[in-house]
Parts: sequence; structure tokens; C-alpha cells
Amino acid sequence: MEIRVQEDRFDPGAELNAFSATVSGAGAVVSFTGVVRDVDGGLVAMEIEHYPGMTTKAIAGIADEAARRWSLADVLVIHRYSRLAPGENIMMVATASRHRADAFAAAEYLMDYLKSRAPFWKKEVTRDGAGWVAARDEDEDALTRW
Repeated sequence: MEIRVQEDRFDPGAELNAFSATVSGAGAVVSFTGVVRDVDGGLVAMEIEHYPGMTTKAIAGIADEAARRWSLADVLVIHRYSRLAPGENIMMVATASRHRADAFAAAEYLMDYLKSRAPFWKKEVTRDGAGWVAARDEDEDALTRW
């Protein structure tokens, strides 16, 4: 299991290739890459803040729970912080398992819990100013299926 909270950009293709190369016996590798989106065309940047030790520990706990629920060969979570422009990669989750159902379910679980429970604070910067991003009901509702 690898958890990385970093400022630097990452290449999802290279990360997926490296992850896949280390997993033996897996019949499925699932990945998801989240990108900073500009819904209405006014976003200049997304500023992401976190508490280093607390964030890594919280993400590791979420990943450990996924490993308890599903039969996983490995897990990779990368999440960036700092000032990110629209279109930049913000996070990546990869799961490997013997069977695709476990890999898909674990990846979805990780994405849902990272979105709602990982201690990151996001501020949207637009041409008109800046404001903190509030939690969304849809993200909280997604947790109920787990």
C-alpha cells in the first residue's frame, strides 16, 4: 500500500504502469484520476491545504478499511495539495485484486471516502474572488451505500 500526499504533479500513466508492474497475481487493476474542473468557466485555481501527518494517517485508515472489506493485492493513493489550475490532476486511486469486482468496489469506496472524509480544505479562486468549497450533500449521500 502506498499513500502519497504531495505538492508535485504526477503522470497518471506512469504511476499506473509502475503500480501494475509491482502487483503479482492480480487479474484486475482499476484506476481513477481526479482532475480540477472548471464547471462555469470562471475558475482560476483551486488551492488545497492539509495537515501533513493527519492527512496521511486518515487516508491510510481509509485504505486499510478497503483492504479489510475486499480482497486486494495492493492500493495506491496520490493526492496533491497547493495551488492547482483547471485541468491539472488532483488525485489518483489505483487498486489491484485477483477479481475485477473487488478492484472496482474498493476503488469506488476509496474515492467516495477521500472526497468526504480525507482532511483537505479546498478554496476556489475565481476572477471575482475566492471562497472555501463547502461539503456537498451528494458526496455525503454516496457514503451511505458502504
